[in-house]
Amino acid sequence: MENREEKTMETNRAELAGVILTEPFFSHKTYGESFYELTVGVERKSRCMDCVRVIVSERLLKGQRKLAGLYVSVLGQVRTYNEDVCGKSKLNIVVFSKEFVVCEESVKFCNAICLEGFLCKPPIRRTSPLGREICDIMLAVNRMYNKSDYIPCIAWGRNAAYAGDLCVGARLRIEGRLQSREYKKRDSQGNCTTHTAYEVSILKIDE
Repeated sequence: MENREEKTMETNRAELAGVILTEPFFSHKTYGESFYELTVGVERKSRCMDCVRVIVSERLLKGQRKLAGLYVSVLGQVRTYNEDVCGKSKLNIVVFSKEFVVCEESVKFCNAICLEGFLCKPPIRRTSPLGREICDIMLAVNRMYNKSDYIPCIAWGRNAAYAGDLCVGARLRIEGRLQSREYKKRDSQGNCTTHTAYEVSILKIDE
């Protein structure tokens, strides 16, 4: 069991260090164990902040419930699941905690993601409003019990040019960070709402 878990950590590893932005709230229960969700803010060099959703078991919380404003180090995996929202399927992306250490003193911000998996959809190439080349890819990362996580990733510049020429089925190793970004969407009645997208921003990509 331990060896299998170690192997999955090699192909899907997330390291976060940041400030806890929300108090934990109940998420779900599996095999008698309760899990909670909270949001961790990780500051970028640009001073913008990525707000990462984190799932943590009651065992790792150790009875702690008042956590907002404290700092935390998290080691875990990127997990995805689909949720039905108003009749539409929404892909949710979280970090599932394997280790969760709370500290009152500030920490050095860290947002490091390492994934190894297979390209499961054709790459989508596009250009930003400022003319920079972008490529969106979907990476299928296997985990225990014959399950897979389907993780959206985004590449920029030279990485985008490289990713855009890849074929479905290519085995890839990706290093980057889990970013959050807000975007506005207008419905058929003309109402504009703000949504948050989560994806892995690629810093390094290899076959």
